[in-house]
Amino acid sequence: MGIVFHCEHCGKEIRAADSAGGKWGKCPACHNRLYVPSQDSGEELKLAPLDTDFLEKERQLMAETYKLTQDILQEKEIPEGPPRPVGAAYEMSEKELKENVILYLRQMASSELDEAERTAALIAPFAARVVRIVDQIGLSEMPEPELADIPPQMLSGSIRALRERMS
Repeated sequence: MGIVFHCEHCGKEIRAADSAGGKWGKCPACHNRLYVPSQDSGEELKLAPLDTDFLEKERQLMAETYKLTQDILQEKEIPEGPPRPVGAAYEMSEKELKENVILYLRQMASSELDEAERTAALIAPFAARVVRIVDQIGLSEMPEPELADIPPQMLSGSIRALRERMS
């Protein structure tokens, strides 16, 4: 004859074979795991009454979640740390500039494009000096120790791209 019962998750009426009684199965409507009552036990799973307070709380929480998600998506990225002065107000030493050029080349080789973009923006005000440093690195017989593990073709491509960007 079969077993007829309701899913405890979605309330859908389910008809199962007698052999499925007393076992666990999956609701064909909502795919949640559920217990199939056995035929001879006379068990009947009844639907619980709707808790209107719960439904209202759930609706409010979902609305709040949506609002918070929208607020987060609308936020602008806040730069980390104090802003660095640009141009004449801030002078970067030759050593610092070279370290930032090497950092940029490492970031490009590691596909850290957002970080590389930030580093490029940091060194952009010193473009003429950056071009000189990049030329020194490119013409050097031995690459800087920090760049030694980058494949030569990738390194030269990154150097060329940075030079063009700064020119």
